[in-house]
Amino acid sequence: MALLLREALGDSLRRTRVSQSRTLREVSSSARVSLGYLSEIERGRKEASSELLAAICDALDVPLSDVLFDVSGLLADRGDRRAGVGAAASATASADRSDDGAVGESGLRAQDPRMVIPAPAAQALAAA
Repeated sequence: MALLLREALGDSLRRTRVSQSRTLREVSSSARVSLGYLSEIERGRKEASSELLAAICDALDVPLSDVLFDVSGLLADRGDRRAGVGAAASATASADRSDDGAVGESGLRAQDPRMVIPAPAAQALAAA
């Protein structure tokens, strides 16, 4: 079964909160969201609006971009497993990246968010 975006977001937010040794109550109070709703978000049961995600990230003192980058990695990792990509292929892909994969204080990977999009082949441009 595919990992849903809301589940990956919840997982990332929970790991960040736990790595800071903070309680749901502390973060919910700081983010001005009900404890129950924050719990539902962390469990991947509720979709959080962009405004709510920003408030939660502010309460956790972590940039929203770091959380989204972490979520991107979670979704990509799940996609690699579902497609049957072996560990060696994943390791090769990781080695090709220009980042160091270091983990920051927030518990999230600190990687270069840039990506390379290849230009279309000349033949494809001529056909268009």
